[in-house]
Amino acid sequence: MAYMINDDCISCGACESECPVSCISEGDGKYSIDKDTCIDCGVCAAACPVDAIAEAK
Repeated sequence: MAYMINDDCISCGACESECPVSCISEGDGKYSIDKDTCIDCGVCAAACPVDAIAEAK
């Protein structure tokens, strides 16, 4: 199950630089995670200063 970024994202980019598979990109108003590339490691969630990243349900 991939991670996803919710609307609490402040577009700081902290998650993008931490992703080991480069599946995070800047979107319109917030960052987004490519669910097909995400390896479910959780590094992005740990890097997010506003807890805007969680496992997709």
